[in-house]
Amino acid sequence: MKSPARRTLKTIATGALAAAFLAAGAAAASAHVHAVADDPAANGYTHVTFNVPNESDTAKTTKLVVKLPTDHPFTSVSVKALDGWTAKVITTKLPKPVTVGGSEVTKAATSVEWTADAAHQIGPNEYQSFSLSLGKLPKAGTTVLLPASQTYTDGSVVNWDQKAVAGQAEPEHPAPSFVTTAADGATPAADPATTSDTGNAASVWGIVLGAAGLLLGGTALGMVLAGRRKPTAK
Repeated sequence: MKSPARRTLKTIATGALAAAFLAAGAAAASAHVHAVADDPAANGYTHVTFNVPNESDTAKTTKLVVKLPTDHPFTSVSVKALDGWTAKVITTKLPKPVTVGGSEVTKAATSVEWTADAAHQIGPNEYQSFSLSLGKLPKAGTTVLLPASQTYTDGSVVNWDQKAVAGQAEPEHPAPSFVTTAADGATPAADPATTSDTGNAASVWGIVLGAAGLLLGGTALGMVLAGRRKPTAK
């Protein structure tokens, strides 16, 4: 018969293997150009980081272009310096005037271009992060699309410009995006559907993590008690 310690080690190993498979699946699914905003509160300013993986086995990434919205243009666009990359903010006339913060805007930054020197191109199995400071952000609940194009040394260009649709599978080349939240100091309105989904997800993870904690805690206690138990006299 297997000892309690051996059964425990087998259980932990099985759980670790399952977690590794889940992590690998998540990593594979995220091999796209993504945008992450650190503070997307409406009417404020945020730092957006674009994580750009090189998805070619033979070519390197030499250029990244990110398009900025024109329906709610940003009145402030700053680029974080990146070694080996030259950044350029492109300002153009808007298709039509837009009022931002009570002022009419007719020209604004509409794209940002990064170009690498030969020594800093993104190679196979590598990625690079590009950062922008953007503001002011539109009203809460707005999906800010930031379509991007990625140029390779072999001349190919991958356009990350497909809009994701709720309830449907992720497109092959989704556009980087983020959703604005309630303005600082404001009370966000609850979305019943979102609240329900989030609550269900939180409940499931809570149960899973709680069960894992009980299992590990019980195992540790059992091993301690087993170590302290004296052999029965014969």
